[in-house]
Amino acid sequence: MQKLKSFILESYDEMKNKVTWPKYSELQRNSVLVLVASLIFALLIGLMDYAFQTSMDLFYDAF
Repeated sequence: MQKLKSFILESYDEMKNKVTWPKYSELQRNSVLVLVASLIFALLIGLMDYAFQTSMDLFYDAF
């Protein structure tokens, strides 16, 4: 039980005093960047899926 208590106290101390937390503006800017990159990636995957499905439909309609 003492090891668990020690672990929790040391973890709390590290999170409070040793971790460098980002400022709110930096966090907000990075969140927007991730959102935009995710949307672009989703659009690219969607376009690739549409192109593949269209090409497969054309192929199967030929037979």
